[in-house]
Amino acid sequence: MALYFKKKLDNEATVAVWQITETEQELIELSSTPSDEMEEISFLGSESLRKQRLAVRALLGELFEDKVYLSHHDNGKPYLENMVTNISITHTDKYVAVILHDEEDVGIDIESLDRDFSAVEKKALSEEEIDDLDDDGRNEQLAIYWCAKEAIFKRVSAYKVDFAEQIEVERFRPRGEGELEATFIHKDGYEEEFELEYMTFDRHVLVWVVGEV
Repeated sequence: MALYFKKKLDNEATVAVWQITETEQELIELSSTPSDEMEEISFLGSESLRKQRLAVRALLGELFEDKVYLSHHDNGKPYLENMVTNISITHTDKYVAVILHDEEDVGIDIESLDRDFSAVEKKALSEEEIDDLDDDGRNEQLAIYWCAKEAIFKRVSAYKVDFAEQIEVERFRPRGEGELEATFIHKDGYEEEFELEYMTFDRHVLVWVVGEV
């Protein structure tokens, strides 16, 4: 078993992370994946992607006593067919993570700090956010910005979101773990305020959001 991290939050959400250390066959044996989903996974050309999907299944097996049936809406947002629990999922080559909440919509994103996030500055940050960047730890700061905006994007489940214009993250300094404040601006001008939490571990950044402030 490779349950790396599990935490019940004050707002009743559960965040859990699985470290992918198993072989593909070991994950198949661990995951109890429904046959129709297993067939879909088998068609993926990348072993890494197959392992990520299977690891999500293994993680869900750790979090639920009964077998859950995972599906996706047309916009890609995951949901559990036989549970009322809201879910968001994210993964890298080494880790998969989920956040669950019985009532509130949720969003989560994980990224490896070994990735170069310089492109994020141009395509996802506002001029004000760019001005807030430091030279020291710039890549980590960009990774947190990106994960925060991705988590909110998943939470609001809107189409064609302009990350630079519609998602504003308040100034912060990376501290290993902490809280973030952000605003999502709908195209009609309506604004939603969010508080997010983040943590860094094993050269990865994980950010999650539950509900709105």
